Amino acid sequence: MKFKINRDHFSNGLAQVLNVVGSKATMPILSNVLIEAEKDCITLTTTNLDLGIRAKIKAEVKETGSVTLPVKRLAGIVRELPQIDVSFDAAPNHQVKLSSGGSIFRIMGIGKEEFPPLPDFGDDKTFTMEQSELIGMLKSVSYAQSTDETRYILNGVYFNFRDGKLSLVATDGRRLALVSKELEVPAEKAGSIILPAKTVNELLRMLDKGEKLKISFNDRRAAFQINADNPESGLVDSIYLYSKVVEGNYPNYQQVIPKETHQRIKLERELFVECVHRAALVCSDKSNSVKLKLTSNHLEVIASSPDFGEAHETMAIAYSGPDLQVAFNPQFIIDPLRALTKDEIYFEIKDEVSPGVLKTDANFLCVVMPVRIN
Repeated sequence: MKFKINRDHFSNGLAQVLNVVGSKATMPILSNVLIEAEKDCITLTTTNLDLGIRAKIKAEVKETGSVTLPVKRLAGIVRELPQIDVSFDAAPNHQVKLSSGGSIFRIMGIGKEEFPPLPDFGDDKTFTMEQSELIGMLKSVSYAQSTDETRYILNGVYFNFRDGKLSLVATDGRRLALVSKELEVPAEKAGSIILPAKTVNELLRMLDKGEKLKISFNDRRAAFQINADNPESGLVDSIYLYSKVVEGNYPNYQQVIPKETHQRIKLERELFVECVHRAALVCSDKSNSVKLKLTSNHLEVIASSPDFGEAHETMAIAYSGPDLQVAFNPQFIIDPLRALTKDEIYFEIKDEVSPGVLKTDANFLCVVMPVRIN
């Protein structure tokens, strides 16, 4: 197996597949990247058995073949090579000679036979959408995923393809974010999956490579084919991301969304998030809440803690309802506001013991549980 490749293209390709490999691989082969050379490109594949990524990079292939090498060590070496032209030569005993300018490295690899292959999908349930749309949807809900290992069902984002739309939901039990978009969903393709948090993070990292992406899934796994043709980065064709899904039933999130809220206030998103952020600077671990106080045409954001003191922020708003005050964990207000891009948002509230709801004109809402006011 022999090929010549541009150092930066090689380095970029390795960076695409590097994150999957953990520091504590259960088998030595899982610390390796599978490199396969064919025609005018090389394919790089990594997996940790739950998640796998495959990317293709253009190269000048002189002899086809395959080998696996320790990916983190290889990525470090390739990044530091002195010249842009890199020669890669693998012997039958899986020893690889990597040369660039005056640098020569010899690295011991393992044969392809031991590498677990990524499953290829039949056309189970397949949907195509714009990458920019999915990245926007994921950003607007992913902060609400749970990190509590005992509630593994909530450690991810719920994708629901049904009733002519795709809905994404994330919750940690104290807040819930939901976003949806219209999508043609034939009855036989309707279904849902829970995508693990690590897969969500990988998607967020990769989804700006091109225009389209294809999502395929069944009850146990999902695959994302991300259009990634880019001459500058050396990527050809598409990046393939495979993931196991979280098995189990996602809770009925519709029950959490308040059926009625008495007050609806229009707010400037950036101004509101700045006020909450500044007020939260005096919060402490023991008193981690901001109070929102509504009076005629005013919203006051108040925070205090015995250790630091207190903060008052005031915003002029259009409000003619009764005086009302309700407290929230400030981060639960800041996270959705920072993830959104709309200038105007709506804040809906019923009373001081009911959840608050942040909404936009688009199909987004975030339900936040209140904190008891002492």
